[in-house]
Amino acid sequence: MATPAIVVMGGSGRMGRMLCDLVRASDAMRLAGIVEAPGHDWAGRDLGEVTGGAEIGVPVTDDPTAMVAGADAVIDFTTPAATVAMSRLCAETGTAHIVGTTGLSEDDIAAIDGAGAHTVVVRAGNMSLGVNLMTQLVRQVAASLDADYDIEIVEAHHRHKVDAPSGTALMLGEAAAEGRGVTLGDVADRGRDGITGARDRGAIGFAAIRGGDVVGEHDVIFAGAGERLILRHVASDRSVFARGALKAALWAQGRAPGAYDMRDVLGLR
Repeated sequence: MATPAIVVMGGSGRMGRMLCDLVRASDAMRLAGIVEAPGHDWAGRDLGEVTGGAEIGVPVTDDPTAMVAGADAVIDFTTPAATVAMSRLCAETGTAHIVGTTGLSEDDIAAIDGAGAHTVVVRAGNMSLGVNLMTQLVRQVAASLDADYDIEIVEAHHRHKVDAPSGTALMLGEAAAEGRGVTLGDVADRGRDGITGARDRGAIGFAAIRGGDVVGEHDVIFAGAGERLILRHVASDRSVFARGALKAALWAQGRAPGAYDMRDVLGLR
């Protein structure tokens, strides 16, 4: 089997650069190109050149149609609008779409997952192994403890993160709601300020901390009378997310079209 050709969306960004470096260092895949926003300074140039060296044969484009059509997978940690547009292109070309973008609306998710009718889509609020194992544990604990145990999800990220709660926090909230047999939208409490009154029984609360260079910390608290159970994940290096995305891109090769997540990739279902 030929080495899968990978395209990275937003290769000039912090996560994009890490993805490019990891793909280039891998023996299991090759970096076929980078897609940037229309009019980006890197467009029409070579990755080696724009990063201060000699050309390395990795083109950068702001017109992705031909590049994506020739690729086996697109890895995408960009913005909701860019990701939705890319999902349409991947559906047309049959290219696997690996989505780590956060801040997605319900309409965005429906559009992205809808592309699974035509190609492989792997979308996750967090692609690290540890977080996905934690998600499984949250689901199991929530199923075992009734609503006498209050669920609170506390997350912390760096000062530059633009969405809250984080995609990972929402993923954990969905797992807790699934364990309880409820819909997260019906029980989520995402903002408390002023005289809020007593906590609603069965609510799943969220709190977001933003500051410094925190990569990502998530606590899921099950607080009962006389005891608390706390499940915690701490990410100290963004490469855990990038490595998970590469694993997903390899897993997607040869799969039937469909909307998948990291539980499928890791065999946790």
